[in-house]
Amino acid sequence: MITRNSTLYNFSLFSISLFSIVMAQESKDHNNAFFAAGCFWGVESTFQSLEGVVSTTVGYTGGNAKNPSYEVVCTGITGHAEAVKVVYDANVISYENLLNTFFELHDPTTPNRQGPDIGTQYRSAIFYGNDNEKKLAEKIINAVNESGKFRTKIVTEVEPVNDFYDAEDYHQDYYKKRGINGCAI
Repeated sequence: MITRNSTLYNFSLFSISLFSIVMAQESKDHNNAFFAAGCFWGVESTFQSLEGVVSTTVGYTGGNAKNPSYEVVCTGITGHAEAVKVVYDANVISYENLLNTFFELHDPTTPNRQGPDIGTQYRSAIFYGNDNEKKLAEKIINAVNESGKFRTKIVTEVEPVNDFYDAEDYHQDYYKKRGINGCAI
């Protein structure tokens, strides 16, 4: 005997399963990319302006402390960089296009510095998730170096992504929250 409540329960399970399948399908072509290029506020703003970028999160990666805070990262002792996690739709924008944007939005020839911000937390770095991303990053670095676009060689670090820690809420969408027109290129 099927009661009304069991029918609702079965329907709810079906709805949840169907929703899970749809969400998995929608996110199947979403990839993550991780970039450090100085203060993460402007970097985030630039990537947010790109068609195909689904979301961004500012945070810390490349260091050796668990769950670092902004205050500790700023000391330079954790080894973390201020970074941006970019979730993107690979059907709309390629990883190569993200890399090209990365090299346009900052000076990749200054070690541990972007503008007035100085320290290892402001270094230029690409944190790759697989060998293809690593090879493409290295290929673009070589091409930009050979192009003569910059007077000195690129010092951008290319390293595997390790733990990424979200920055505090007040850092997320910093420019949007303050009505600042970001660094979109």
